[in-house]
Amino acid sequence: MRQAKIYMHNIFAGILTEDENGYTFEYNANYLQSNDAEAISLTLPLRSKAYTEKILFPFFDGLIPEGWLLDITQKSWKIDRRDRMSLLLATCKDCIGSVSVEPLLNREPL
Repeated sequence: MRQAKIYMHNIFAGILTEDENGYTFEYNANYLQSNDAEAISLTLPLRSKAYTEKILFPFFDGLIPEGWLLDITQKSWKIDRRDRMSLLLATCKDCIGSVSVEPLLNREPL
């Protein structure tokens, strides 16, 4: 199982999880209660119930670099093009836009 912390405008918004069943995204309860909370994507509106998918959510997949930048990423970190979660974790800490992704380390408090 691998997890990532998802930030919106540098505010912790939720957790993305990859496990043997696919992917789950769940907004953080404190984020949902905030007056400044906004959905990270139109396809992932604010709600307390977790979202689940068999494949990586298209919104997160769209954050992964393409073309020559993807080629450089693959060669530098030796990541398979099909390993979308690894690519997301390796390349999306400082991506364009308001959303950023950071690996969640084991036993890290939320």
